[in-house]
Amino acid sequence: MNEDLKNNRNYVIAIGRQFGSGGREVGQRVAQLLDIDYFDKQLLLEASKASGINAEMFEAADERTPKFFPSLWPLNLAMAGSTFMGDVTMTDDSIYKAQCQVMKDLVDRKSCVIVGRTADYVLRDHCPVISVFLHAPIDDRVRRIMERGDCDTREAAEKRADKANKLRAEYYNFYTDKLWGHAESYDLCLDSSLLGVEGTAQLIVDYVKRRLE
Repeated sequence: MNEDLKNNRNYVIAIGRQFGSGGREVGQRVAQLLDIDYFDKQLLLEASKASGINAEMFEAADERTPKFFPSLWPLNLAMAGSTFMGDVTMTDDSIYKAQCQVMKDLVDRKSCVIVGRTADYVLRDHCPVISVFLHAPIDDRVRRIMERGDCDTREAAEKRADKANKLRAEYYNFYTDKLWGHAESYDLCLDSSLLGVEGTAQLIVDYVKRRLE
């Protein structure tokens, strides 16, 4: 852990983000600068291991609102390697709760950066949480989306970003009592295009140190 913060309780930097705003890159850089762990999609694997539920179940429900009736998973299909047979079912909500427990277990052991997955809300009473939301102008987001090979055209990139953001907003608004992307829901809201990945990460680290020292 960063020497300046070694005497503090374990803490989490929770990063919400618009699709294409560089949340992954900024989060990874913040984790490097503070010498703490970074979790994004890795949370799904951690949750799968901890619960024994097939990772594909977590992937299918990742940052999506519950479908309730259509999304009932037969437990014997969801349990990885299990021979359990029966008519017990798992909902997307059950999968969400398993993921939440993994986040709590993680922060009991270590400080970390968590991107998405309503980490700011889940951990609000569990540990010190610094919540950040990253956004950027559509041109900047489209450029990043195309540069990383997610889409070949601007039109496709805009549609992809719009769909992803709608899903993230619905998910966040459903599971929390806050609004996704609204300034009052976060400690910091930053336009990642202004300072770039490095500058944005440095700014977040400076803020974290001021909050936790």
